[in-house]
Amino acid sequence: MPRIAITRQVSTSLEQCALTFLEREPIDVGLAARQHAGYEAALRESGVTVEHQNELARYPDAVFVEDTALVLDEIAVITRPGEPTRRGETEHIAPIIARYRPLATIESPAKLEGGDIVRLGKRLFVGLSSRSSQAGADQLRVIVEPFGYTVDAIHLEGALHLKSAVSALDGDTILAHPAWVDTARFGTNRVIAVAPGEPMGGNVLAIDGTVIVSDAYPRTREQIERAGFVTKAVTVTELHKAEAGVTCMSLVFKDAG
Repeated sequence: MPRIAITRQVSTSLEQCALTFLEREPIDVGLAARQHAGYEAALRESGVTVEHQNELARYPDAVFVEDTALVLDEIAVITRPGEPTRRGETEHIAPIIARYRPLATIESPAKLEGGDIVRLGKRLFVGLSSRSSQAGADQLRVIVEPFGYTVDAIHLEGALHLKSAVSALDGDTILAHPAWVDTARFGTNRVIAVAPGEPMGGNVLAIDGTVIVSDAYPRTREQIERAGFVTKAVTVTELHKAEAGVTCMSLVFKDAG
């Protein structure tokens, strides 16, 4: 089934992005935009139809569209970001997603960001981070259980989002930084650990057999390839300065139409 990726142009205000773990440093916004265009090209090369949205200049983090929604085959869930400066982004993503799925919404005071949700088939895992709460996980469970999904909340240490620590490579394989998350909680048969010295390498985007990776983590890429996966590397160094990973810059889902 064809896949669609919703992306959003890099905001000219990116340098004012919210930061949790990194020290603020200058960001070349023009270079970030060019790197983002290269990321979109990698999505297209992976067989995905990219729907590029214009920037939201008043929202520095709006390029990180993954945090605003979870799109499943049956329904989409509009989240409630834990970072207050990002909550206005959801009103812009909702009408776009509504063209493809019926919508549900996470309600206040719960917090939930898409970067904290890892999907393995019908199993959803929610990272309990500074951006997502137990209440957010509980609301998500109520929404998705009628469609046969389970939701498990997982404590997280040292990472912005659960997807900073672990990514699904396929339905039974994860890539993870074990120091940040208990990999046994995922119940998979194969766990690939990030390479030593590359703790941020655990965020990758698997699309129909191709794994999009950041070229900032070459040894982790080698480990993924040794495990039998095909990789495609992108350069997103300026976006990394905003605590970005490769998953957070798109919402990828099946085109049910």
